Amino acid sequence: SLQEPRFTKSDLNLLQLIKAGKEGVFYQARMSRGTCKGHSMFTCKISKEGVRPKHVDMEICIMRKLVHHKNILQLLDWNTSEQPYILIMEYVSYGTLRTFLQTNRVHLSVDPELQSLLTIASYHIALAMQHLRSKMIVHCDLALRNIMVNKFPWEVKLAEFGLARDLSRMASRRSSRWRSPRPRVPLRWYPPEYFKNNYYSFKGDVWAFGIVLWEMQTFGTLPYPNLETSEEVVFHICMGHKNTNPEGCRPEMLHIMRDCWQEPYTLRPAFKDIVSMLENIIEDDADYVDVESPQNLAKDRAEYHEDKSQRGSVVLKEEHHV
Repeated sequence: SLQEPRFTKSDLNLLQLIKAGKEGVFYQARMSRGTCKGHSMFTCKISKEGVRPKHVDMEICIMRKLVHHKNILQLLDWNTSEQPYILIMEYVSYGTLRTFLQTNRVHLSVDPELQSLLTIASYHIALAMQHLRSKMIVHCDLALRNIMVNKFPWEVKLAEFGLARDLSRMASRRSSRWRSPRPRVPLRWYPPEYFKNNYYSFKGDVWAFGIVLWEMQTFGTLPYPNLETSEEVVFHICMGHKNTNPEGCRPEMLHIMRDCWQEPYTLRPAFKDIVSMLENIIEDDADYVDVESPQNLAKDRAEYHEDKSQRGSVVLKEEHHV
């Protein structure tokens, strides 16, 4: 274990279930007394039985490498000295983006700004993925259920690093092929090269990002909704079949989606390219003044430009890693 624990499960007051995954369960929680590093409310992930401690330690190492990014759910504390293993992360007010879109579908689907809002959220997810890429980390589980929402669409945060791998560690870098196929991967988000050659690298995350765009456009619909079995899904993906175009999706987003699903994977864009494509779309949107609510638009633009100026300094430092 990486440290002496500062809390145990009995110190936690679990408030609301956020999501139950294969490896663990996420809750909104607080300490029964006091705070966690000054945070009175937070997100906690409690591991399921049978999760190996070395996997949790790896997850912690990866999260510690991804500090100080506003689109990545930040790790505050952990206890891996006894089962169940517990990670404490920053609080989010709305749980997962998938649940958020499913819950708010009725009023979002009639919002004339919907496509702009989804583009802004996509942009922030792409920023998180660009940051992972600069740190040589492959997420391997990028899906709408693993994006958390604090404030839609600006404060969306990438979470769930249970399958992530750090390719800067030389041993794993030698080959992006897994020695044996991994058990329990999220098939509907995985690219054809994984099923054909057991290969998954940064461009696998790019494929998954395309699936996330599709999920957002369909308000959290399960990808390949007409396919029921794992065998059908794998066959469909290996045959080169794609998800159908979502109704009402703007052409610019369809274009990015299709780019993310290019084969061979070398044709797919890098996350830095995706970030600039999305940036261009957002800037074009900002040129159309919304007569209904100019004050909202002004606020959006201010947030976006403030965001861009803050990011300028970060990009310079990371340019040479990519």
